[in-house]
Amino acid sequence: MKHPHALNPSALWQRAAAHRAMALAALRADSSLFVRLRRYNHHINIARALEAQGVVL
Repeated sequence: MKHPHALNPSALWQRAAAHRAMALAALRADSSLFVRLRRYNHHINIARALEAQGVVL
């Protein structure tokens, strides 16, 4: 059984990259500036959290 918190660093990096791509797509969407910025920030925050989980000290 796969748990999201048990992803290996490579999988975390891939998910973070996907969220960064979604963030950039949100900026190019045909929506209001408020909606684009909200969607961008949402995906960037997820990407940053995933990258922070993958950091090994």
